[in-house]
Amino acid sequence: MNWDEIKGNWKELKGKAREKWGELTDDELAQAEGHREQLVGLVQQKYGKSKEAAEKEVDEWFDKV
Repeated sequence: MNWDEIKGNWKELKGKAREKWGELTDDELAQAEGHREQLVGLVQQKYGKSKEAAEKEVDEWFDKV
C-alpha cells in the first residue's frame, strides 16, 4: 500500500491510526486525510516527539497497514 491508497482508504484506516495514537482526536485525524506530513505533524505535536522520531513512527505504522 502506498500513501495514495491510504488517502483513498482513509475512512477505514483512520480507526487503525486512532488505535495507534489514541491522543489524536477524530477531528484531527479527519483533517490529516491520510497525508503523511500532516499525520507526522500531529504525532510530533501531540506526543512531543522530534520530527525524525514522528516520521519513523508514522512510517513504521504505514508498513504495518
